[in-house]
Amino acid sequence: MNKYIVFAICGCLFFINGFSQTTNIEELLNEIEQNNIELKGYQSFIESQQLENKSTNNLPDPQLSGFYLPFGDNATGDYTEYQISQSFEFPTVYAARGQWNASKSQQLESGYEKRRQDVLLNAKELLIKLVFLQKQKAIETERRTQSKQVFDQIQELFNKEQVGILDLNKAKIAWIQEQFIVQQIQSDLQIQMSKLKTLNGGKPLASLSALIVLPAEIGTIENLWQEKLTKEPLLQELKANETASFQKVKLEKNKVLPNMALGYNYQGVSGNNYSGFYGGISIPLWSSKNKVKAAEANYEYQQSNTEVITTSLYTQFQETYNQYLLMLEKFNEYQTTMGNLNSEQLLFKAYQLGEYSFMDYYVELQFYRNASDKMLQMEMELQLLQTQLLKHQL
Repeated sequence: MNKYIVFAICGCLFFINGFSQTTNIEELLNEIEQNNIELKGYQSFIESQQLENKSTNNLPDPQLSGFYLPFGDNATGDYTEYQISQSFEFPTVYAARGQWNASKSQQLESGYEKRRQDVLLNAKELLIKLVFLQKQKAIETERRTQSKQVFDQIQELFNKEQVGILDLNKAKIAWIQEQFIVQQIQSDLQIQMSKLKTLNGGKPLASLSALIVLPAEIGTIENLWQEKLTKEPLLQELKANETASFQKVKLEKNKVLPNMALGYNYQGVSGNNYSGFYGGISIPLWSSKNKVKAAEANYEYQQSNTEVITTSLYTQFQETYNQYLLMLEKFNEYQTTMGNLNSEQLLFKAYQLGEYSFMDYYVELQFYRNASDKMLQMEMELQLLQTQLLKHQL
């Protein structure tokens, strides 16, 4: 097989920094974000929860009560009384609860961003695998064509009694194996496209064949980590949890203040009546017991949890980054070594000149093909590692 077909796929494309290529991937991810059923459902859930949270900060319903007492010794006439009143918590409670509701809304938004990242990360990994399956299919299709050519040549030599039946059978098996590999890749492509269609709300994606992998340069670990601290949805969710728990402490402290009620009262007997304003307070001596302490303990837990998870996330991030650098170095060495070789073409010429038997030729050919496949696999794994490192940019 021509060396350009064997090695070009595993070479310079990995380092191309094409704007349109990145845009294609971003456009497809944006389409998936708009169509994904899980994300649409969660947006509806957020809206319902926000409305429910707002309802918890409403005033209680007004109360209207009345008395008409016509029975008994009514020497002075029938007694009539009615009263309308409105109860409410101390005014600062509503402001504190409003801030708590706002922080809970931020929690919901952070939860959505985390789910969105999970969906888009899965989609991007599927797109990367799809691209490399397409590359692999192009390579294996060419190999299948070459295997058929070799089989036809050996069939002709066999007909001339210049080779034995064993060589013919081996050539046929090699051709059959290549056919199976192409079929298997085609099946894998269909599976990947089906998964992407599911993520896209059941709608097929267009322009898949135009995708090319992203550039390899990703920046220093320090810059990436600082960027992740400000953009990573998981860390933003932890901060939102801290803020909500802190606002809960402020709310519980305000709820210790007395509740109040204001209203109007009327009392009348035989044309004589009295009317005026009504007022009252209730002191939450028992209902608020231990609630402030519980809220403070939860706030301390959220702070500790943020610190633990952030430390664990950084350790994992370091491991992935170091793994990426190591694999990138090995890939570059692989590429430099194999890029200057013309092994398959030389092997084929040697076989045609009779310097190799078919079995010797096939064994040597498999060695170089395995090396080429290894390069392609390393390239895909590098892209997947890069996607993990840059997932906060999704």
